[in-house]
Amino acid sequence: MDPTVALPPGTLYAQPLTPVGHSLLLSFLVAALPIAAALIMLGVLRRPAWQASLAGLIVGLIAAIAVWGMPAGLAFNAVGAGMALALIPVMWIVFNALLLYNIAVTTGRFDQFRQWMLDNLPDDRRLVLLVVAFSFGCLLEGISGFGTPVAITSALLIALGFPALEALTFTLIFNTAPVAFGALGVPITVLGAVTSLHPATLGAMVGRQLPFFALLLPFYVVGFYGGIRSVGKLWPALLVSGGSFALAQFVTSNYLGYQLTDVLSSLTSLIVTIAFLKVWRPEPDAHFAIARGGDTLTGAGAAQQRAGWGGWLPWIVVSVVVIVWVHANIASIGDMKIKWPGLHNAVYVSLYHKSYAAIWDFQPLGTGTAILLSAIVTAVWSRMRVGDFFSCVAVTWRQTRIAIATVMMIVGLGYLLNYSGMSYTLGTGVAATGALFPLVSASLGWIAVFLSGSDTSGNALFGNLQVVAARQLGFDPVLMAATNSSGGVMGKMISPQNIATGVSTTDLKGQEGVVFARTFWHSVFLMLLLGVLVFLQQHVLTWMIPAAQQ
Repeated sequence: MDPTVALPPGTLYAQPLTPVGHSLLLSFLVAALPIAAALIMLGVLRRPAWQASLAGLIVGLIAAIAVWGMPAGLAFNAVGAGMALALIPVMWIVFNALLLYNIAVTTGRFDQFRQWMLDNLPDDRRLVLLVVAFSFGCLLEGISGFGTPVAITSALLIALGFPALEALTFTLIFNTAPVAFGALGVPITVLGAVTSLHPATLGAMVGRQLPFFALLLPFYVVGFYGGIRSVGKLWPALLVSGGSFALAQFVTSNYLGYQLTDVLSSLTSLIVTIAFLKVWRPEPDAHFAIARGGDTLTGAGAAQQRAGWGGWLPWIVVSVVVIVWVHANIASIGDMKIKWPGLHNAVYVSLYHKSYAAIWDFQPLGTGTAILLSAIVTAVWSRMRVGDFFSCVAVTWRQTRIAIATVMMIVGLGYLLNYSGMSYTLGTGVAATGALFPLVSASLGWIAVFLSGSDTSGNALFGNLQVVAARQLGFDPVLMAATNSSGGVMGKMISPQNIATGVSTTDLKGQEGVVFARTFWHSVFLMLLLGVLVFLQQHVLTWMIPAAQQ
């Protein structure tokens, strides 16, 4: 920061970009220490996610205060602001989505859903994985996100005979396909807001990147799970599932509207794949047969003997309620944008030459409340007793309390890195790669989503930096901004927030490090693959970049 520059009134701290010996390289390495601490705790030491998040937060506080010179009170205030965001809306959404899941379990709807899968899908775990973890999981991502699709679909896979670690690993990898358009397109909307680029153009560009991965993922995951011979035997179903999702994702994001991309893509894939499996069945393979020791319905499901499509009720209700809720703009009722005391405009972003706003958007009727209403409707429809409903609330709290603490710490760390300036040092260091920037652009979104667990937050953090770097280097700003969102989805599978929420319905609580180790290299490989695609789109496949709208 140039000391001759006059700071706006009320500014308490100006972010330095190169505080370590005025060297971008040394500053970059120190700024990366909090991330490295969390990664090592998770991936090397195999510690629980809350411990990894705490370690990263402690290292981050030390670096922010001792190296970046951020006032201690301001540093802790930034962490507090991040924790508030983690509670509402993030974990409010997660809590209610898992409450809906627990109501489905208690009323027998979940058993019924499992039985429907057993009765209507081939006796092949590889194809069950395709329908449940990919098509159905992507639908849940489009509605709620924030790790709940991982928790719910992995629980269903475990009920269908998958080991918990396998269920979580493959669900996390499949979860990359829809994330950029999750929660009805909110990540793209935020990206447009921070970059001043038209969100429809950005959605179209993301829709010209991620369909390649949507088509690839069924082949990739089934090949990893069952070997190359499984791909050879199941390729028609893999092509139908991934191809229908990819085509719907491209068409919706480019011609219909990015807000509905995930919901329409996942529904298309789900319906088309199930219909295809009615007319095409692979050769039976005893090695991948579904364990059928518990085919019969249990609990309330056995008592009421509901048949047919009843198991779909919770997911149909939540889909309809959330879509109507969002399109009727109910969330805006009672919406309060609270300027965070002591932090709002107290930090000067040297890179952008402006004050850093700190606004907590408190929506009492946000998406989490819509999901809560869906849970209540499902409970009433299923004739659930009031006492059982509150028992489900208690069970949900026990499942999520550690995940809530984990998410609060990791999002608090993300806010600390943002407001201290360490994130901008990291971003500037990556942007300094010059001509190779298209190759490494995806890593910015990857880092941001690892920290925050949210593609929306990742776009808010590095979206504009991508545009600034692109214009300085002569690259297309639409392409680089979209790549931030696409790159972020590759970091979703290793985010402590996503993993902590995912293990909440399994017996792997406290073993998040093991799950992280299983997904880390998949995440890196897919991120690098995206980097190659972006490089080609910038230098060879320029016709794939949509013209910017005004």
